[in-house]
Amino acid sequence: MNPHPLIESLAGIYPEGRLLIHPGELASFESDGLTSYRTRPAAVVIAETQGEVIETVTLCHQHGVPFVARGSGTSLSGGSVPVKDGIVIALNRLTRIVRLDLTERIAVVEPGVINLDVSKASAASGLYYAPDPSSQQICTIGGNVAFNSGGAHCLKYGMTSNHVLALKAVLPDGEVVQLGSESVEGVGPDLVGLFVGSEGLFGIALEITLRLLPRPEQYQTVLAAYHSLEAAGNAVASVVASGLLPGAIEIMDRLAIQAAEAAVHPNYPKGAEAVLIVELEGEAEQVAEEYKRLEVVIRDSGAYEVRLAQDEADRQRIWKGRKSAFSAVGRLSPDFIVQDGVVPRSRLGETLAEIKRLSQQYNIRVANVFHAGDGNLHPLILYDGREAGAHERAEKLAGEIIRLCIRLGGSITGEHGVGLEKRGYLPEMYGEADVDLMWKLRCAMDPKQIANRGKMFPSGASDGPQAARATGLHPLEREGIISRE
Repeated sequence: MNPHPLIESLAGIYPEGRLLIHPGELASFESDGLTSYRTRPAAVVIAETQGEVIETVTLCHQHGVPFVARGSGTSLSGGSVPVKDGIVIALNRLTRIVRLDLTERIAVVEPGVINLDVSKASAASGLYYAPDPSSQQICTIGGNVAFNSGGAHCLKYGMTSNHVLALKAVLPDGEVVQLGSESVEGVGPDLVGLFVGSEGLFGIALEITLRLLPRPEQYQTVLAAYHSLEAAGNAVASVVASGLLPGAIEIMDRLAIQAAEAAVHPNYPKGAEAVLIVELEGEAEQVAEEYKRLEVVIRDSGAYEVRLAQDEADRQRIWKGRKSAFSAVGRLSPDFIVQDGVVPRSRLGETLAEIKRLSQQYNIRVANVFHAGDGNLHPLILYDGREAGAHERAEKLAGEIIRLCIRLGGSITGEHGVGLEKRGYLPEMYGEADVDLMWKLRCAMDPKQIANRGKMFPSGASDGPQAARATGLHPLEREGIISRE
């Protein structure tokens, strides 16, 4: 069988070993962090230069072949799952920190740079990059841009979009554009804001200009234990209502604590149904005064044990338990689905109580780990995929939680994106006119719909949202976008 003409053209760009076409080579690129969805691409190219990325996108446009950009593959919404018969453009080797301007407090990086490496590169000058997803030791800046990632400290410092000043990007037709500038104060339409969080539908970021911040003079990390998850959720509302703005407010429930203890031994309080982590940061005098107020709020919230990190090692131990929670849950269950809904902070306690009820109704365990400060839930739905119908029941429970978030005035996603997993819920959160306007914008940027085809919208590759509304929650196989296993 003769290879596709595009593959022949790509062979002229990529040497052997960087153009993958054999089944064994493609296997590790079939899914991302959401392993429920798998698709084998036609080929994977491992780019090492921006020029190679541009050439590849241009060829895909000429041949009408869809492409997906991929960093570390940590997406939890199916955002970097390949498109059937499409091309995966792997960006892991575009790892240059192009420029580090410590005077202007900016870093210009390529998309394959690991999130935490930006902070490491600027640490000697007392600067750091604020967005800190749990996967920051492995996730890439390009992926953070695509999904507008947040992290534990997004309550105070905002999401990725609040820290990206400018972008050099290649659009789906191969055109290279420069968006934004190095100034914090932009002029004209916010095209950077449009691109950040677009889930790869508008092209690929080649260079990202990031804003760096001075590292806080002092941290004060408080760990509080509760006899109920609902009480911990209500404590969050009390902290925020007090007028405090901590750097982070996080919650883990009993199952998440159990998993973290088994994996990294953070030594959280015994017998806790939930732990609350609140971190104050800033100038020493400010932190000391804020802690006095926080101490009263936590005491009045019903915590049965409160600990204060004694030093940096103790602080890191507390955070290691929290940031290992997602991967550690694998010790409790062979399979799990991570959801990513958002609810108003004032309704956290109510939401957690309802999730507990749903867990009992479906007889499926749910571990809760979330950015409590901004109401961003990350329920982990535990199941065994080897049992008949287990995955379908877990997905149904996940859908109940997403619809709960919508009913309570929240969102279907906080930072993981819509991807494949939640695209069927987009019309439930937005009106028909809103979804159709989003679709028109996507098509204006990419008329052939080759950039990350099939993601975000509840539609096929060309019919549009309105035509697809009656096809069910996940009409992916019918559309030929992915295959399910």
